[in-house]
Amino acid sequence: MVTAAPGEERSPALALVNTRRLGAGGEVDDLAEPHATAEWLRRHELPAASLDTDDLGRVADLRAAVRELLAALAEDRSPAAAALESVNAAARADAAAPQLTWPSGPHREWRSSSPGSLEEALAALARDAIDVVTGDLGPLVRPCEAHGCVRFFFREHARRRWCSTTCGDRVRAARHQRLVVEQRESAPGPV
Repeated sequence: MVTAAPGEERSPALALVNTRRLGAGGEVDDLAEPHATAEWLRRHELPAASLDTDDLGRVADLRAAVRELLAALAEDRSPAAAALESVNAAARADAAAPQLTWPSGPHREWRSSSPGSLEEALAALARDAIDVVTGDLGPLVRPCEAHGCVRFFFREHARRRWCSTTCGDRVRAARHQRLVVEQRESAPGPV
């Protein structure tokens, strides 16, 4: 199991983007199979109806669009228009409205007009992405600086540069190896 990047527990859209990453054996897609996608949705408290390959394509398309939004935000540029349209289309595909509940005091919940559907799940992910890029978390979005890593995280500590200790350890090990090689190359030869 891969360690969650900082912020994934607060943003399912960030967690969605990080389901595609580079592993030791190459590219890893945690959502490549219907059952894996359904399980991921359940873990993030989103509806996980039975999914087919078309549904996987819809999830993957939204993931790519959200990734483009986060990358644009981190790079201080405008995202591709297609990404904006994809996220907006997913957000409006399921009408939802705030509902007042009173379990032990006033509480606002968003209720879907199509509960339990993939549209509800995708809309919730898209709305979360919109909240991230337009809210207080937006300025915290950063790409991992480890070579080869494609994950994003919320940088809440000024010194943090990596999405996980694994990436940080890999960068430090590579830096140490470079220093060892440089020292060997600069050492005087045998006399």
